[in-house]
Amino acid sequence: MVRFNMALLLIVVICALGVVTSQHRARKLFQDLEGEQERARQLDVEYGQLQLELSTWATHPRIEKIARDRLHMVTPDATGRVVPPKLVPAVKVARPAPKKAVH
Repeated sequence: MVRFNMALLLIVVICALGVVTSQHRARKLFQDLEGEQERARQLDVEYGQLQLELSTWATHPRIEKIARDRLHMVTPDATGRVVPPKLVPAVKVARPAPKKAVH
């Protein structure tokens, strides 16, 4: 009987250690999950800030200012514009063959 009780006690201790280990592992995984969720929120905020910065950098007045200052470009005036004439497709006209002179 003592042997049976000792075997049961050993089984209970092993099961208790298994429960403690699994609970510790579950808590650790939950902490990791919360950490990763916080990181995802931070990345979402950073992405929003980068989208805002990108839209700020791509505004038309800023691009025009850079074109004028760095590239020394100017807006053409109305007299300086050259509009190419419409291209008329060349139509080949069939010409009759020249007649040979008879002597």
